[in-house]
Order: sequence, then structure tokens, then C-alpha cells
Amino acid sequence: MGSPGSLRTRALAATAVAGALTLVVGCSSSDDSATGGGRKDGKVTITMGLYGVMGIKETGLLEQYEKENPDVDIKAEIAGDEQTYYTALQTRLAAGKGLKDIQGIEIGRAKEITETQADKFADFSDVSGTDHFLPWKESQISTQDGKVLGLGTDIGPMAVCYRKDYFGQAGLPTDREEVAKLWEGDWKKYVEVGRTFKKDFKGDDVSYMDASSGLFNAMVYGHPEQFYDAEGELIYEKNPAVKEAWNLAADAAEDGLSAKLRQFQPGWDPGLANGTFATAVCPAWMLSHISEKAGEPNKGKWDVARAPKGANWGGSFLGVIDQSPVKEEAKKLVAWLTAPEQQAHVFKEIGNIPSSREALESDDVKSAESKYFSDAPIGEIFGAAAQEIPDKQVLGRKDGTIKDTFSQGLTLIEQQGAPRDEAWKTTAERIEKAVG
Repeated sequence: MGSPGSLRTRALAATAVAGALTLVVGCSSSDDSATGGGRKDGKVTITMGLYGVMGIKETGLLEQYEKENPDVDIKAEIAGDEQTYYTALQTRLAAGKGLKDIQGIEIGRAKEITETQADKFADFSDVSGTDHFLPWKESQISTQDGKVLGLGTDIGPMAVCYRKDYFGQAGLPTDREEVAKLWEGDWKKYVEVGRTFKKDFKGDDVSYMDASSGLFNAMVYGHPEQFYDAEGELIYEKNPAVKEAWNLAADAAEDGLSAKLRQFQPGWDPGLANGTFATAVCPAWMLSHISEKAGEPNKGKWDVARAPKGANWGGSFLGVIDQSPVKEEAKKLVAWLTAPEQQAHVFKEIGNIPSSREALESDDVKSAESKYFSDAPIGEIFGAAAQEIPDKQVLGRKDGTIKDTFSQGLTLIEQQGAPRDEAWKTTAERIEKAVG
């Protein structure tokens, strides 16, 4: 998801609340213990802390592993909201108790984990059979001295999910190839299509996009550097890529192209169910969430088209707490869950794009289609998008926090009508306060 999702993501509203409460007030073991797993009567119990729709539990992998390893019992808890999940994880890492044996790590948190919590996580560099990952994926979770603090689940190549019935009502093409040509090569064209949609749509009140912040994220994550440079210095205020993304997203907000619904925040799920917007910038891991929340009545109304430009938004890792009493068994489980065969299985089931080179090259992934999204060839679309991802993406310690703060800043424009310069100033002040 992550991702993370995938992500990322990928049951918010009530699920997020329930997940948050679970993380804060209880787990499968006492909060006084370092981790939740252990051994008893020849049985190994492994606990997992996950978020969103990472596909690990949802696609039956945990039941399969337990069936193949009858001496292992896996207890997974899933929080709907990654931000709430990560806040709780930080608290527990600091206290050294209440942790799960396996913890999910979203890409926006990876740099902070490798720089400040490396001693809390087990090293995977000595685990055999894990040389199948994309090189840049593994580097994101590696320390300077060569420790690998987790294994990748998925990556987040971009596409645009759209309601083809709404496009038809606006007189726009509905075929995914023709739709992709409308905005090929330039996110500005995507916004121009939105202006045409708003002018020509015939029907009830439907917005072109869900949120301008989705557009911002897609544009920013198409560049090797976003909020930090390679030396770890904040550069978002002088990075032209960030400024360009901010201004185009602000244009969309000011032109009324957005439904003013931040992704994965209250209101977004009902927006999907009720069909209140026609497009959403969607990393691969988001497909599972859209299909779940838009529901069966909207099956076949959604489709997927190539994004104007390539980018990587999201993706997750699985790490093991170093002090886990079942550390070796947990590392074995993580290696199995992230093996090419399991990554390909998750993709076929819910659309999370593998971070494994071998899985990406498999026929199962290349030929995959999504029945929900009008039989879209998602293996082909996202596989091609994955090839456009920059080989190196510079991660910063507070990437996730900064991304969330920019989303909040754009919400000031969308929901409160704040001038973009004032919203930028407020956003910069909040970022400075958050990063220290």
C-alpha cells in the first residue's frame, strides 16, 4: 500500500475507528509484553500488525500458510487508516512493548524507520531466496551499513480510474485507449478534460475528480526528488516539481473540478458508493478499495486508463521486530508472503502490483484482467506503468507526514475557498512544525 496498499488504503470510517481502537487499547497479547507471539505446546503463534488492504489476509494467504505449516498460528490485526496505525506503531516502538512480531511499513515511513528505528527491526540481508525484488525497492528499506529491515509487498505504479458511463454522458470517449490519448504525456491535459467534462456532463451533479490532492500526489511522485534531496535536506519549497503539482492541483480545486473528498478520509467511501465523481488517480493498490467501496451496483461502470505520466505512489514492506520471541519463524513467514508466487496471487486477486521482478514478468501478472473494472487488462496497464517509475526515488524521514500535510493544504482551497498562496503558507508552517 500500501501502501499502502496498496497503499497502502486499501474499510475506512468504521473500520478505521475499530482498527485504531484495536491498536491503541489492545492486541492479541498483553500490552505489557514486547511482542504478541510465542511458543506453547509445540505451536508457534505469530502476530501481525497491518493496515488498509495489503492483500495478505484478504486473499487467503495466511490460511494457506497455516495449512502448509500446521504448527503455526497467525493472528493479524488490520487498521483501516495507515496514519493512525503508524502513530500507534511509533508509540509502541518507543515504549518497547505492545508490538506485533511482524509490522507493516508504508513507503512514506521507510526512511524514518531506517534512520531512527533500525535497531528495533530484524535484518533480512542474510535471508536466502530474496534476490528477486526490484533493486530500488530493496534500497528503500536498507540502512547505510547494509541492513535490510523488511521485504517489499507491492509498488504503486499509476493509472486513472474512470466512470465510463459518466464519460459517455459528457460526450467524451469511453474506450480506455481513447481516454488515455486525451491526456497522454501531460497532467495539464487531464485537468483540461475535466473542464470539458464539467461543461458538457448531462445528468445529476457529478464532479470530475474526487480530490485535487490525488492529482498532486501523482505528479510529485513522478520525479526522483520530491520533498527531500539525497543529503536529507528539505527542498519542497524550491523544488519546481512540487510547485508545479501544487499549482495544477489548485487550478483544479478553484475551477470546481473536485468533489472535495480526500482519499481514504470520511466521505470518500460514500462518494464511491453513490457515484459522486467520475475519475480518481489510482495507484494499483487502490483498485481493491474502489471495487469494495463502490460495490456490486457499480461493477462494470468503472474502467482503467493509462496515466499521463509514470509515477510510484505508495507500496509497503513487512518488517520483523528484532526482539520477537519467534523472530526466525516470523522472518520465514515474511519471506514466503513476499515470494514471487504469493505476490502474483495477490495481484490476481485484488490488483496490488508486485515488487518482485520475477512476479512482474510472470504470465499470471502480465495477462491479468479486472472483471470489476470492465475487464481492464490491469497486468498490461500497470506493468507498463511500472517500467516508467524512476529507478531511484529519494525518500525523506517525514515523507508521509509531508504528503498528508499537502493534502490538508489543498483541502483548504477546496473546502474553505482559501487563496492558494495563503494555503501554501499555512502548509509550509505546518510542515516546519511537524518535521522539527
